[in-house]
Amino acid sequence: MKAAELRAAQAPLKDKYRQAPDAALITLSARGRIGEGISCSVETGKALVVAGLHPATGGNGLSACSGDMLLEALVACAGVTLNAVATALGIELRDASLHAEGDLDVRGTMGVAKDAPVGFKNIRLKFTLDTDASDDELATLLRLTERYCVVYQTLVNRPTMSVARETLGH
Repeated sequence: MKAAELRAAQAPLKDKYRQAPDAALITLSARGRIGEGISCSVETGKALVVAGLHPATGGNGLSACSGDMLLEALVACAGVTLNAVATALGIELRDASLHAEGDLDVRGTMGVAKDAPVGFKNIRLKFTLDTDASDDELATLLRLTERYCVVYQTLVNRPTMSVARETLGH
């Protein structure tokens, strides 16, 4: 896709959202159902993914780990955002790869140590770019990718969370 094609696709949407800000508020959702052993099948919209325990917490390694899925969502979102921003800025990327890794102390999620946090302590996202863009252009590209990547911004700026329960069969 060229910059002009991207602008043409997004222009009517941007106009609509400027005129009617409420139209820009969308709700995304995910669904899952517990499965055999200790697993949960997640409908991704494109495929069914079975998530389970990581081998470090007693899993067999045959199911996707939700921690890996979080990092994969970050890489996917950052990659799409990077590509869109590069296109909009007219920066040619011959190739780009992304790598995310996170440090996790599994004692927290396993209840082994109360002082061990549950969740990632650190997450690192690395871009490897094949381009002739200048250092200034690359700084702008990465700054805007960080700014507009939904998953990155969600991790950096914690959303308000809530949990609800519905009980069937009583």
